[in-house]
Amino acid sequence: MAGPVVVPPPPPPGGPQPTQRTSDIIGTFRPTKLFRLPKPDISVTSLDFDDSGEYLLAACDDESLQLYNAKEGKHIKQLFSKKYGAHLARFTHHSQSILYASTKVDDTIRYLSTHDNQFLRYFKGHTAPVTNLALCPASDTFLSCSLDNTVRLWSLSSPSPQGRLNLSTPHLAAYDPSATVIAIASSSTSSVLLYDLRNYDKPPFATFDLRRPENALPLSLTQGRANIPNNRDWTKLEFSNDGKSLLVGTNAPTGHLLLDAFTGDIKAFLARRGPGSRSSPSNPSSNPVAGQGDLCFSADGRYLVGASGAEKDALVWDTQGVPDAEKVLQPMASLPFKGKIGCVEWNPRFNMVASADREVVFWLPDEHVGLKPPP
Repeated sequence: MAGPVVVPPPPPPGGPQPTQRTSDIIGTFRPTKLFRLPKPDISVTSLDFDDSGEYLLAACDDESLQLYNAKEGKHIKQLFSKKYGAHLARFTHHSQSILYASTKVDDTIRYLSTHDNQFLRYFKGHTAPVTNLALCPASDTFLSCSLDNTVRLWSLSSPSPQGRLNLSTPHLAAYDPSATVIAIASSSTSSVLLYDLRNYDKPPFATFDLRRPENALPLSLTQGRANIPNNRDWTKLEFSNDGKSLLVGTNAPTGHLLLDAFTGDIKAFLARRGPGSRSSPSNPSSNPVAGQGDLCFSADGRYLVGASGAEKDALVWDTQGVPDAEKVLQPMASLPFKGKIGCVEWNPRFNMVASADREVVFWLPDEHVGLKPPP
């Protein structure tokens, strides 16, 4: 005799839904929960989900760290780093321990337990502000980039760096999904360097020179825009989860660069409506509010979600879409939002997006809405 049929409980109201194919719901994301910060003039400078997708961490320019339960849609804790400031806050592979960069006193990277608000370790060595922290997807190691023109490789278990690279303006770095390759972006030389992580002290095995595409932007992106800078003010470097694409996010009104991760060829120029709203690592004085880039890949690596470059809405690009003859890829959809977006992160476990500027916003798919084409 067959046993009883077990029906799983429904997800909590307002929380992330069970995983669906991203292509089925990508254009239906809508803001579902908004968290205001303690004061209206506070800005979020970085966002990060933990590995489980349950928690979201936000660093703010009032030197606070805000912790949210993404599954339950709740703000759960506020921590302060008043003495040292806080930026580029990242979860380690343990959801109760985080890393963040100091913004004053010194340039130390701090390792903190959010459970009891106690420091676990300090990573000292940089002599100028840290511009990027990248966690290895396969181990307890991480990369840090700095305005002191170094990239350092650290282990969470040791206060001393395991390795160091001296480069010109190496302000952004990323691990590939297999954790065997690291990419380092130098905006002043318009190049991206690829290193074998096992032999990072050897010269890069590939260098992607982006000066030509930067200096010869498609006409459709530059028409009607005056004084387009040659230096595109790079803000983000990220591999897609399938390892096939490499994103170079920029602050330029002409949009972002999508590269073939193996050859460095331009796959597409990602068009948007205007410039980014945050300072870039290479040009921190360009805006009083720091940032970490205002777009990200979806978990399946096919889509990108980011700020529109205007005062409202988010945009979605389909990397499998067909660019025009000049390799310009227009957004496939606009996600309505009445506010500016300075940071965007995709939840690694659930169909959920978080964005932030002067508030933190959770986005979930809404089955009752249709695809809104971009204006």
